[in-house]
Amino acid sequence: MSDRDEPKMFRTLRGFINGEEPDEANFFRFSATLRIHGDDIPFEEVSQRLGVQPTRIHHKGERRGPRSPEYRDDAWHFKPSLPETEPLERHIEALWQVVRPAVDYLKALKQRFTVDVFCGYRSNCDIAGFEVSHRCLELFIALEVPFGVSVVVA
Repeated sequence: MSDRDEPKMFRTLRGFINGEEPDEANFFRFSATLRIHGDDIPFEEVSQRLGVQPTRIHHKGERRGPRSPEYRDDAWHFKPSLPETEPLERHIEALWQVVRPAVDYLKALKQRFTVDVFCGYRSNCDIAGFEVSHRCLELFIALEVPFGVSVVVA
């Protein structure tokens, strides 16, 4: 049996549809971000109570770029400074170290603002997965927010 007779294997649906895989190695990227959204967020107070500076803020009415729509609310985001190649579990654990001492404060903020944790997973491989330890879910239980993951396969 020659190589031409063997079925061609694909690692992505896109490769199967196109009949060829992109010439790139698989990559997997993760993140976990504490997000606070609403009107009139006390940016300095949040930073002081959590003991960290935000990795991103924006004010209602600002724009990401000249053609972007205006932001509909204020936002304070904190993402631990881990490489995105680290597993999701490590990102959540690093975020939990910051959040743990301020759980009561963050839960009180939920009376006026939206507080959540955004978890991200990006890859170029659509036949892979990931897992996190049950210990990572403590963050979501403590904040009383859902555990969700935004999955992007590009």
